[in-house]
Amino acid sequence: MAASYERGVRGLKPRICILQTDGTNCDLETAYACEIAGGIPELVHVNELRERKHRLLDFQLLIIPGGFTYGDDVHSGKILAVELTSFFKDQIREFVQRGRPVLGICNGFQVLVRTGLLPDLDLGNITATLMGNDSGRFECRWVRLKVENSRCVFTSDIAGQTVYYQAAHAEGKFYAVQEVIDKLERNRQVVFRYTDDSGQPTLSYPYNPNGSFNAIAGICDPSGKVLGLMPHPERFVKPTQYPHWRREEISTPHGLYIFKNAIRYAANV
Repeated sequence: MAASYERGVRGLKPRICILQTDGTNCDLETAYACEIAGGIPELVHVNELRERKHRLLDFQLLIIPGGFTYGDDVHSGKILAVELTSFFKDQIREFVQRGRPVLGICNGFQVLVRTGLLPDLDLGNITATLMGNDSGRFECRWVRLKVENSRCVFTSDIAGQTVYYQAAHAEGKFYAVQEVIDKLERNRQVVFRYTDDSGQPTLSYPYNPNGSFNAIAGICDPSGKVLGLMPHPERFVKPTQYPHWRREEISTPHGLYIFKNAIRYAANV
């Protein structure tokens, strides 16, 4: 079974690479989320890829979890992004060309943007960034998000809904020139937006914790198979992780949708 699985036989539980390096700190909860969603998570240090103990193509789903990789020196996620594009560009390119999904959460989103995988699957060509929060400080709170009707395979069954995730970042303000923003909107690549209590997208603090342009909290690539978002879906995969779980009936923890959809898709690629 394991050998067949590693060949990528469709319908089996997908192997999930949860990438680690110095400063990664959301890897264990991300692995737990993947496990309860039906996947087989494996914690893989970037050095194991460099030493060829693993290849990205051994896996059907790649997740870059949250944290402060390499202490966020230079910029958040920058050093890991340079490492990935310097040593693994061909592996990454083949991984996405085969249609295998990629998820970047918080610091992982920053990494994807700084590699060029987001927004255009153009490794080495950086057309967007995640800047320091308008507040000038680290922000940690639950945020309300609108799930847009986007191309994203991770949210295909929850488009139009509202979800609650926890945001925890100091550099989460999505920024790009207007031409890039317009292209994202036109191509339905905006996946999540920060909203106020009425469900309307907002730039107002604290609903929008960073001042992100167009209230953008997460985007995907043009194919919909690469997703990056600043809030943390892995922190809401059990009802009791939500502060209002006793007052609000929640049939499925909101973060679980992302992982179930990703794993379902990866199992059939």
